[in-house]
Amino acid sequence: MRRAVITASATAAGVVLLLSLKPHDPSTAPAISSAGAGSARNTTQDTGQGSGTGAADGGAAGGGAGAGQTVTGSAVNTRYGPVQVKVTMAGGRISKIDVVQYPTRDRRDQEINSSAIPQLNQEALAAQSADIDVVSGATYTSDGYTRSLQSALDQVQK
Repeated sequence: MRRAVITASATAAGVVLLLSLKPHDPSTAPAISSAGAGSARNTTQDTGQGSGTGAADGGAAGGGAGAGQTVTGSAVNTRYGPVQVKVTMAGGRISKIDVVQYPTRDRRDQEINSSAIPQLNQEALAAQSADIDVVSGATYTSDGYTRSLQSALDQVQK
């Protein structure tokens, strides 16, 4: 009888503790950028997250030599959240890829994507297409990345 009371009390306390936990609200994720095959990767804050989905930006990306057409791919919903890329083309080649949306729901998502997205950027720049291998452990992000990248490249070809 005494064990039953202790077990019931412990179970009730555990349930109360679990119900009092609140999931954290992820803040706006920084865009992960790749400026070229040989350049350093940098992380920037993109306030236009999700805007311009599927539309080409006006043409010049920043005026001056080397500026090119910037196109935003469609946002692709994955199991863990949307993935969207912005591609800058210069001289008919991919010169820069910014990932403006990617899953950041929890620490695990952030950990996976902090290593997977730079790998995907590097592979896409090397291949100059969306025909790249998935990153092991980031299958859903890889799929969303390639689909968004392909939608951006399709807009450039029009």
